Amino acid sequence: MQWLNDFCLIGGRFDTHQSRTTKNIIIPAKNKLNSSYTHPKLVTELDFGLWRYLFAQPQFRVAGQSLLQIFPSKPASTPTIQYNHTYMFNELAKVNDLRNRIAHHEPICFLSNNPVIDTCIRQDYNLILQFFRWMKINEAELLYGLDILLMYVMRSIIFNEIMNNRIL
Repeated sequence: MQWLNDFCLIGGRFDTHQSRTTKNIIIPAKNKLNSSYTHPKLVTELDFGLWRYLFAQPQFRVAGQSLLQIFPSKPASTPTIQYNHTYMFNELAKVNDLRNRIAHHEPICFLSNNPVIDTCIRQDYNLILQFFRWMKINEAELLYGLDILLMYVMRSIIFNEIMNNRIL
């Protein structure tokens, strides 16, 4: 399946005014691969932001509104929460923000000038794990060896809470 390439062809789904920027991101990534191009390599070459924006209204609509199928285990929508492309776009923004903070070498665990670990990172981590589960990815297998870091982070949070007399 070569859907990204096909969507960027003249007359393809991304060859529209509303999604031309998407096409203009994909084509240089494909050209960069040159003779080593394969569709899986193109998928990995693209930035996380592009994948997030595939859930934005124009791209989602012109792409056939089928991208939600990558989350086969996501919950069913309810009257109070719709697990639609807009929800995914907004949740992926949180992961994208974390990714950008890491890429720009910003602190992600500690609050500024404070030895207490920022618990927002735990929420971001849980969101990533949630996406893995919705995609039917075995996060324990994927993160094997890295999950020990979470144990140390949690120990540090508990230690800091005890030291600050927040837990008795």
